[in-house]
Order: sequence, then structure tokens, then C-alpha cells
Amino acid sequence: MSIVITGASGHLGRLVVDQLLAAGTPPAQIVATGRDLDKLADLAGKGVTVRRADFADPATLDDAFAGADALLLVSTTTVGDRFDNARTAIDAAVRVGVSRIVYTSMVNASTAKMTLAEAHNRTEDHLKQSGAAYTILRNGWYLENYTDQLPIIRQYHALMGSAGDGRVSAASREDLAAAAVVVLTQDGHVGATYELGGTPFTMTELAATVSDVLGTPIAYRDLPIPDYTGALAGAGLPSEMAAAVADADAGLARGELFTDSEDLAKLIGRPAITPRAAFENAAAAVEESR
Repeated sequence: MSIVITGASGHLGRLVVDQLLAAGTPPAQIVATGRDLDKLADLAGKGVTVRRADFADPATLDDAFAGADALLLVSTTTVGDRFDNARTAIDAAVRVGVSRIVYTSMVNASTAKMTLAEAHNRTEDHLKQSGAAYTILRNGWYLENYTDQLPIIRQYHALMGSAGDGRVSAASREDLAAAAVVVLTQDGHVGATYELGGTPFTMTELAATVSDVLGTPIAYRDLPIPDYTGALAGAGLPSEMAAAVADADAGLARGELFTDSEDLAKLIGRPAITPRAAFENAAAAVEESR
């Protein structure tokens, strides 16, 4: 059996590779792909096959995907190119005879109106029409989208957003990677679409949780979309991504990042990590790094 992981130098892809190895998958059965092989050198040292795969260079994909029994197609971070990249990868996988494609989509992709959902919805449609066996993992919003803000939250005693009273069913990358490992290594998931989310919360509730974890008052500051976009760009996020994230918060306010599905816990065989535990871990990591 050969399992190919795209974006293996990124956060989610790397976690999937690491968890496959931890679960006892022989390194020789794992193919880690990415644009920069230098970033995969440590995996090669563990016996994992590494191959260059650049969605902007389709000629690299046939060789990268050749012989795969299962391909995890991790959606790319370039918002405007996301569908074109995914379509190119799916077409290459079909061309070389990949047995099964697992795609990381987003929660409620077929009904959400936010900008990020469009490319995922189109990709899901293209995958279904490709003729390949498939599984769709509709990943919820990452808890890391919030825990990574911890230094700024602590500095300004505030959590910013444009989510209103909307609820988000965020989950950790680690838990979402664990779900991917299950689907990649077990039978019975062909044709399934899983809505993957953790414990839902509002931003006001999250601010209260962070207050308890830090032992200091943290307020949720709800901003108009243009102001939040500017704040994200000012914090260093590329303009296209800042606009997409702020737009996602508008979708969050409409309920587009909420799911009451228990698919994630069922797949991984345990409850997903809670927001409180995620922030406790993040705060401990910050303290250890000092």
C-alpha cells in the first residue's frame, strides 16, 4: 500500500505523516510531497519517500502521485488559486490511476456563502465527477486560528473578530489529522463526506475561556468587516488572506462554521480537544519558550 500526502511540509500534511508513522505505517509506504524537498529532508531520513509536487507545475504531479493507493489532497493556502490547484491535482491523480482520493474541504462547503467555500464546493463537485473513488473531509475552522493569536490577545487583553454571536465548531489540526489517518488507512469510507468539528463556541465564550486560562480579563471586540480586515493586514497577514479571513468571520456570524455532527469524534474514537485545553496547551508552550 502506498499513501501519498500533498503539502507535507505544511502544518496539516506534516501532522498526517507524523501520525501515520506513529500508528506503525511503514515509512516505505508513505510518500510525502511538497514544492521544496529541503523541507522534507528529515522525513527522508526516517525512510519516507519524498517527491516534488508543485500544483503550478503539473508536469511534477504524475511522478509524484504514481503508484498511490490513496492520495490525501490537502487544500492549498493560496485562496485565488485553490480550485485550479485542486483540479490540476485531481486530474493528475486520475491520469496515473490513483485508487482513492481524500480531499480536505471545509465544513458546510456546499451551503456556506463565504468566499473560502466556493473553491471547496467546486473542488468537491470536480472530484465527484472525476470517476475516482473519493472521501471528503470537511474540516472545521482550526483552533490554531485562535491559539496562535495568544501573544496578541495577552498583549491587548482582547480577542478581535467580526463574528457577532455566531458559533464556530473549531477543531485542532492534530485531531483533523487523526481523522485523515483513519480514512487513509481503513476501509469503509469511499463515497463518504464527513463534517468535522469540535466543541462549538461563540467569540464571547472563547474570550471568557481565555480569561480563565490566563487569569486576566480578556474581552471580545467585535469589529466591522473593513476594520477587522485592516487589523489582520496590519498584523502581517497578506491582503488576500486578510480579506478571506474577515469574510469567513461574516460567515461564522451566519452559522456557516457551525456543525453539530459527531463525525470527528466517531472517526478518531475519542472526544476532540476542547477550546480550553487547546489554550491551556498554548499558554504552557509560551511559558516553556521563555
